[in-house]
This record gives sequence, structure tokens and C-alpha cells, in this order.
Amino acid sequence: MKDSRRYLICLLLSVITIAVYWQVLHFDFTNFDDPKYVTENPNVQRGLTRDSISWAFTTTHANNWHPLTWLSLMLDRHLFGSSPRMFHLMNLLLHIANTVLLFIVLSRCTAAVWPSTFVAAAFALHPLHVESVAWIAERKDVLSTLFWMLTMLAYTRYAERPGVSRYMAVVAAFALGLMAKPMLVTLPCVLLLLDYWPLRRTKPTQSAGNNSPEGHGPLGTGNRKALFSLVLEKIPFFILAAASATATFIAQKGAIQPVELLSLKARITNSLVSYASYIAKMFWPKGLAVFYPHLGDTLPIWQIAVAFVVLSCASAWVILCGRRRRYLIVGWLWYIGTLVPVIGVIQTGAQAMADRYTYIPLTGLLIIIAWYVPDLASQYRYRRIIIFFLAFVWCVALMTCSYIQVGYWRSSIMLFKRALSVTSNNLVAHNNLGTALAKEGNVEQAIDHFKAALRIEPNDIDARSNLAENLAEQGRLDEAMQHYSKLLHLDPRRAETYNSLGLVMAEQGYLEKAIVVYRSGLESNPQDVPLHSNLGAALLHIGQIEEAISEFQTALETSPESKTYINMGIALALKGKFDEAVKHYGEAIKLDPQSAKAHFNLGNAFLAQSKLSEAAAGYRRAISIKPDYAKALSNLAVALSQQGKLDEAIYYFTEAVRVEPGDVEVRCNLADALLEKGQIEKSAKEYREVLKIEPGHPRAHRGLKDIEERKTSADSP
Repeated sequence: MKDSRRYLICLLLSVITIAVYWQVLHFDFTNFDDPKYVTENPNVQRGLTRDSISWAFTTTHANNWHPLTWLSLMLDRHLFGSSPRMFHLMNLLLHIANTVLLFIVLSRCTAAVWPSTFVAAAFALHPLHVESVAWIAERKDVLSTLFWMLTMLAYTRYAERPGVSRYMAVVAAFALGLMAKPMLVTLPCVLLLLDYWPLRRTKPTQSAGNNSPEGHGPLGTGNRKALFSLVLEKIPFFILAAASATATFIAQKGAIQPVELLSLKARITNSLVSYASYIAKMFWPKGLAVFYPHLGDTLPIWQIAVAFVVLSCASAWVILCGRRRRYLIVGWLWYIGTLVPVIGVIQTGAQAMADRYTYIPLTGLLIIIAWYVPDLASQYRYRRIIIFFLAFVWCVALMTCSYIQVGYWRSSIMLFKRALSVTSNNLVAHNNLGTALAKEGNVEQAIDHFKAALRIEPNDIDARSNLAENLAEQGRLDEAMQHYSKLLHLDPRRAETYNSLGLVMAEQGYLEKAIVVYRSGLESNPQDVPLHSNLGAALLHIGQIEEAISEFQTALETSPESKTYINMGIALALKGKFDEAVKHYGEAIKLDPQSAKAHFNLGNAFLAQSKLSEAAAGYRRAISIKPDYAKALSNLAVALSQQGKLDEAIYYFTEAVRVEPGDVEVRCNLADALLEKGQIEKSAKEYREVLKIEPGHPRAHRGLKDIEERKTSADSP
């Protein structure tokens, strides 16, 4: 009966979790870390390969060493493709597994089914946990927590009946968890807390699985030898945690904020306020956002004072009441301790706090509520009804709030609009919202948000770079150049800025200036592939073909790319080396079979060699990829006309004119073909259209003159 009740509870927990989160299956990727973790990560996009697996274990990409997280994302990509749906589903399934495991662990080691059910339900439904589940890039949260729960379950089994195999299972689960996210470094301390309550292993006279009513002694009143053995038992865990912490410190070295930018005082005061804020948001989850800006030294004094008082009073209460209610000490230390790695004393990133940081720590506070409320109500006649009613109402409220909160993750635009509505001076939200709007084609609105971000922080490189890029897209090239110049002042070594500034200059026709910019960028970034490639393209445009070939060769040796192969092919074709050009176009097509430009230029190389069938095949492929490719339509018509296929040539010349009605050369070609076919009136009409566009066009005048001579000759007796 007890087992069937537990199965039903696990089923209920799964159902209510699905009810809240099922909507995520229709959500997209966000532009906040999802590109870094999935959509723009070439190793993840390759799926599970020997190279990608090796990369997962050796990289510190995203300022973390978490190979299991990378492998998990790669497996999703390998099995299900690039759709966000399955990535979201996997996060949801992991969250359900974590919920069920939390219930199993607590109910097993406390024998208290309903308090355990409450903790698991609140864990599943709390809005503070939405970020960890609905955000694909936070796979590391839900995956590492799976191993956290498995470690506790294995430890509970070991505590019930110690043995080497059971102990090694605990160590293995813990090690795997650290490979998913280093947040588990505090788990050895939590295991010691479990020894104190509910496992009660601090007193050797009690059985490991004893779940009798609370003892009256404080932590440490048991046998010192037993306490020492429990600590000694955790030594391998502490060693693994220390190794993980070291690896994380090395990986995050570039992301850790120096004291010069964020003072120690600001870090400590923000930590105090964050501890108190998480507690407040647990009871009243209002104003949740994907990013909370760090206020630094401008944090209001009253917030610091209130946080200090709240934490001090809570700690004093726990110390006073914890002698008889051990779960108070365990729950409070669980909350305080597991937040230490992410509370901000060692600050990584620009956030003051983050909802995802509560995914594990909140469990400590939920344990306090689940066991303390029944204790308080123990004297009431209808305590079970009262407790059930309160728990039910709170869970329904959490369910409603979470359902609404999940909805904000539908798209990047909704997510960051929400963040801006509940926070102020949010540079990250303005910048990411601008990026999302620009992707949707709302460039003007995007520019407004990039400017708002720069009003908050004028020296922010990402916001200024995005602003310059979108100004350039709108054709406001002079403004874009000003911002790129400012970026070079902020960071003279940034290769992306040199590339972007050079491209804007080239687009304005200032090729010589663009070349100077590219070469300046190469002085500080001699291995940058785009700089070599773009420099080669600029040199090619001004006719310095040998130098262009040299730059393309350097770029291809470092990183073979389709665009560079195409440009190299063009350069070689200009030198008359058509066979080599064909090889380079072929390499470009191997890397990007859907490159219409590569197929078009391959056709050009064959046409120059009078290989008309091969040329026509290249042009046809380019047109199949890009149906309105005017140059490909025109050149295909040329190849067909040289093969004597005039009817087909006239068709493709006509299509090219439809796409580019102002191209006088194509109209002349069409007119010539029509004339050769004997369609004199249609030919004359096309020549006249050319003269309307360009009145002095000599070829059109000659064509009309030829037509008049033909008519005169035909009219002569």
C-alpha cells in the first residue's frame, strides 16, 4: 500500500510539472547564451563525433568545464536535429526526474511522506525554478541536479547498509555531477548535514536509518569519534570538489570581475541583499527577470540594513530552536551553504543575482517549511485539514505564477521586454532585446535599445558594436564608422571591429582606406582569418591579384571557408588559371553545397574554357538555389545561345530582364538573340527599352540600325 501511494505521488508530481511546462515545447531558442551553447556552437551542431567528444572534455568554452553538459546537448542534436523542441523536452524531463528523485530521497530517509511530497511539489512548481528549466542553455542546472539527487539517493542507501560498492556508487554519482556543473562542490557538506538529520549518523548508538523523533542535543553532542569518521568518510568528496573548484576558477578566470571594477564591499553587501531577496521571492515571487543588474556601490543602505537584520534574526532563531528541531539547522545551512559558490563574493558576470541560482538552495528553505508548519500546528484539532489546505493553496499559487513566468520564455523579445518592465538600467536586457528586434527586421526599434544600453554604459563594447552594425545595415554608413572608430578606441586589439570598419569603408568605395584598416588589424591579430580574407577581397577589387591570392592562401591554411575559396577562385580565374579556379570552386561547394555564388562562378570558369555543358550545369544549380539570380540567368542564356539553343536562351534572357529590368547589357543580349531568331519587332522593342534607360547606348543604336537595314533590304525589289 505504501509503495502504491508513493507511485501515485510520483505520477502526480510528474503531471503537475508537465501541466506548467508543456508550453515550452513550442518555444524558440533565446539569444541569451543559447547561441553559445547550441545554435552557433559548431561542436554541438556536429552532434556526437570523435572530435566533438574530445572537445567536450578539453574545452573551457562558456567559462566552464562541464563535459557532460556538452555531451548532453550534442546527443540531443545528434538524435533529434536542430529544432529547439527536443532540447526543451529534455530539460523538462530532467526537471521531472529531479522532482521525483527529491521526493524519493526525502521520503526514504525521513519516512515522512507528506512533508516530502510538499517539498518536491514546491520544487517542481516554484517560479524561481522556471529559468533553469525553460532556458536551454541552463541544461547544466537540471542535469547536474539529477546527479545531485542520485548522489543523495545512493548515499541514503549507503547509510542504511554501508559497503564499498555502495560507497563507490555515491562517489561516482558525485563525480558525474561535477562534470555537469561545478555547483555540486557544496554537496559533501550537505551529506554531512544529512548525517545530522534525518539520517542521525552523528550518534553511533542510533541506527543509520533511524527516523525517531528529534533528539535534544545540538550538533556535536554525539560521539566525537563518530563525527570524525563521518568527516573522514567525505574526504574523497572534498578532494573531488576542490579539483572541480580549481578547474572552474581557471575556466572562469576571464569572466571574474576584478576588485578594481567591483569592490569587495559591493560584493559582500550585494551578497547579503541577495540572500534576503531569494527568501522574499520564495514567498512572493514578484518581478522575476532573466537578468538583474548589479548596483555595485550604489546599493541602497536600507536594503543592506534590512537584509542584515533578516539574516541575523533567522540565524538566531535557527540556533535557538534547532536544538529540538534539527531540520531547522539542516534546512538553513543547506540554503546558506549551497548558495556560497554563486552568491557573488567571487563575482562572475554582471548580474547581481539570478533565479537559476536557487534551483538547489531553495530546497533547504522548503524543508524548513514542510517540517516546521506541522510542528506549529500539532496542537490544533484540525491540523491536517489546515495544513493540507495551506499547502494546496500555496502550490496552486505557485503553479499559476510559474505558468505565467514560463510564458515569458516564448521568445527573446518577450523575455527581455519582461526584464525591462521589472528592472531598471538593465543594459543586458536592452542589448539582447535590440538584437532580437533586429533579427525580426525591426531595425529602428533595435537601434533605440542599443542607444539606451549605451546611455547606461557608454563603454559597453557589445552594445556599441550592435549599434554600428545595425546603422550600417540601414545604410547610415558615416554613423556606423563613427561608432566603429569609438570601438577601436575602447579596444584597439578587437579584430571584429577592424573587419566591420573595413567592410563599411569598402562598401562606401574607400577600398584603399579599408586595406589600411585590415592591415592595422592584422598587426595585433596576425592569425585572424576574416581579416586576411577581407583584405584579400579588397586587394582583388583594386586589381592587386597576386597580393590578394597570398592573403586568401593564408586564410585557407588556417581555416578553410567557402567564401574564401570562392574569392581565391575568382582571383585565379582573373590570372587565367581556370583549372585551379575550378578546383577552388569545387572546395567551396563541398563546404557549402547551397552556395549559389560558388556554383555561379564555377559556371563562369567553365564558360571561359568554352565547356558549355558544364557551364550551363553550374548556372542551373545556382538558379535552383536562388531562382532570381539575374547574373546566373543571363550567363546561362549566353551558354545556351553559344550551344545554338536560342529558344531556351531567349527564355532565360527574358527571366533575367524580369529580375533586373534596368540591366541594359542583358536587354541587348536578349535583343540580339531575338534578332538572330528572326523576331525583329520584339528585338527592336528591347533595343528601344535600352535607349530609354541609356539614350546613347551604342550597341542598341547599332542593333536598331541593323534592323532598319534588314527591313530596307527586305523591301527592295
